[in-house]
Amino acid sequence: MTDSPLARWERRNGAVLAVASLLYLASYAVRVLGHDLPAAVRNLCLTVTLAAWAVFLVDYVVRLRLSGLRLPRFLRTHWLDTVVLLLPLLRPVRIVQAYQTVQSHQDRPRLALHARVITYAGISVTLLGFAGSLALYQQEHAAPGADIVTYGDSVWFTCTTLSTVGYGDLAPVTPLGRLVAVGVMACGLALLGAVTGTFSSWLLQVFSREGERPPEKSPGASRKDD
Repeated sequence: MTDSPLARWERRNGAVLAVASLLYLASYAVRVLGHDLPAAVRNLCLTVTLAAWAVFLVDYVVRLRLSGLRLPRFLRTHWLDTVVLLLPLLRPVRIVQAYQTVQSHQDRPRLALHARVITYAGISVTLLGFAGSLALYQQEHAAPGADIVTYGDSVWFTCTTLSTVGYGDLAPVTPLGRLVAVGVMACGLALLGAVTGTFSSWLLQVFSREGERPPEKSPGASRKDD
């Protein structure tokens, strides 16, 4: 296991980032869905959201310092960290990475490779779908001529888009809503490809192992040999 300062930092703060990510999503969800909540509650949620983002910013700066790289090269080699910092609703990707870091503390992972890929994909699609539906609802529900006017509509659109079904009964009308929809489409294609490829690889390995097994002798052949 790598014991560089950056690796030690990632191992130590994985749980902190996971908690901050969940707090960010929770506070953002309350702000988006809690239209009738008192102003004090909404302001508290905004404070939690900004505090969680501050944790992400500190983590990014520390990663930059510990990497020993100049900013342009760091941006090229850690582009996902940069995107997640600018678009915090993509934090579920980092939550999955934190889970992987916890698993790496064990001498052997608790799950096989194929099971881990499917588990990570399941966690990612759930959290990204939740975040995407919130962002879509925030942009669409009050727009003139919008199809997506309730959070249920947003969840339905996000599910059909992530699954690459796309019934077409609902569609975003705002520029930012369409941009969110494009991101949901990309995530759906990537996750579906990962799960399909992993499942196909697992099937090939099973069939290969079965083909390598020696043929079993029939009872009649055994008596003939005697």
